[in-house]
Amino acid sequence: MRGTVRKIALPRRLVADLMHASMRVPFVSLARPLNISTLIEARAQAAQRPGWAATFVKAFALVAKEEPILRTLYVKWPMPAFYELPRSVAMVAIARVEDGQDCVLPQKVAAPDELPLAEVDALIRHAKEAPIKDVPAFRKILRTTRLPLPLRRLFWAIGLNFGRQRANYFGSFGVTSVAAYGAGQLHALSPGPFVLSYGVEKPDQTIDVVLRWDHRVTVNTDFAGVVAG
Repeated sequence: MRGTVRKIALPRRLVADLMHASMRVPFVSLARPLNISTLIEARAQAAQRPGWAATFVKAFALVAKEEPILRTLYVKWPMPAFYELPRSVAMVAIARVEDGQDCVLPQKVAAPDELPLAEVDALIRHAKEAPIKDVPAFRKILRTTRLPLPLRRLFWAIGLNFGRQRANYFGSFGVTSVAAYGAGQLHALSPGPFVLSYGVEKPDQTIDVVLRWDHRVTVNTDFAGVVAG
């Protein structure tokens, strides 16, 4: 059957690279509802209500400050090892429409536990609304995405397998959501080691949360209870 060849836009090429890097990560996951009644009251009193993405980014980083396992990466070079970071780096999935196409780009938030919640929220809002060229994290990753496939694979391999570079390019945890599209659980793929996704706020003041983690980094689910509890 004769079809039409369409060029893969740059942001969509990034998604393809991300899926390639994620497909061999041995993820396990935990899904549970969280009672957010206290958070709802606190947000209602804020002059500008922070988004749920910023709230979860800040909360995860605060727990990770006390739980080093949540700041630990699995790296392969120069030999397989665990690499514990001194602070968390969040990568927040930002849904955008560019050139008429849906795409997802990662916004980096370094040390969110040390930032005011309003500042974390402002960084995420800026990534949603500003032109791509005005978001440093977008420019950085798309610059690599413009390279030919063999060079992209090399850059991704270096970025993923050296601990220091892994934190700079891919962070220590990710946050994503499909809440804007209605209820549902998202079991997202990522190079890891931790990915948190959340759903919509329900009438009973709960919100569904899915936490996925690289089983090589931790085999213990107790920490998931700490995060989700």
